[in-house]
Amino acid sequence: MQRWRGLEDIPQDWGRSVVTIGSYDGVHRGHQLIIGRAVRRARELGIPSVVVTFDPHPSEVVRPGSHPPLLAPHHRRAELMAELGVDAQLILPFTPEFSKLSPADFIVKVLVDKLHARSVIEGPNFRFGHKAAGNVGVLAELGATYDYEVDIVDLSVSGEAGGGEPFSSTLTRRLVAEGDMTGAAEILGRPHRVEGVVVRGAQRGRELGFPTANVETLPHTAIPVDGVYAGWLTADGERMPAAISVGSNPQFDGTERTVEAYAIDRVGLDLYGMHVAVDFLAYVRGMEKFESIDALLVAMADDVKRCRTLIEAYESN
Repeated sequence: MQRWRGLEDIPQDWGRSVVTIGSYDGVHRGHQLIIGRAVRRARELGIPSVVVTFDPHPSEVVRPGSHPPLLAPHHRRAELMAELGVDAQLILPFTPEFSKLSPADFIVKVLVDKLHARSVIEGPNFRFGHKAAGNVGVLAELGATYDYEVDIVDLSVSGEAGGGEPFSSTLTRRLVAEGDMTGAAEILGRPHRVEGVVVRGAQRGRELGFPTANVETLPHTAIPVDGVYAGWLTADGERMPAAISVGSNPQFDGTERTVEAYAIDRVGLDLYGMHVAVDFLAYVRGMEKFESIDALLVAMADDVKRCRTLIEAYESN
């Protein structure tokens, strides 16, 4: 899949394409319906499919300080889109100047002049242009002028997550914040992932016999509520069952919130400086301060046992 940052990165000889536009944070199952439709339509027409997204999140530019927690960084979204068959991802730098484009100017500047859109696929709530003045009606009206078709995809996907609420990035963020990893996974179609570089911490886990990878997470990452979780640690392409701790380490009066992953039954791992991924399968327990180090060690051993059981049960299904 080709990846472009900014309109100037689009090849000069780029022909017609099928386009969908949105933040697509998480590339959840609702997003997959839209993107999947775009990919299928592109194949029917024999032309490429393009997903257009933004960086930073538009809300941060329109309302500084309101950047939502991110379910997936752009490189992860690109991986997920490529798995769906997308041919190109265009990341548009969302600047104050860009935010002031009228709906018509946005269409001409992006869809017509650069991507030569033949078909545009969106959800019913799609908004674009200055002050979100453009909607799917405006998109279709301009399509008649600029020779592209518009296909609106029904996104009424729901399940048990959130008590049956329609799937959305907002709901997923809420479930992650609450530690409901099962609900988040139902919406995403996979476990929620946190990424970052392994840095040196206090090394207390190593001293206690449970060496952990202390993950310095990417900015604005959606991190689950404090607690212990079962999941996986992926490093250098290897996915390892893990017991994951999120919190400020109250046993030692810590103040900095961290994400640490213990690769179960692995010895001698040296992951410092590596970019790793942590996938959250299930919440195990809340973060506690124990009466003694011995009590903490007993709890940690039990945590690892419970995590191993949960992971084995998941992987056997």
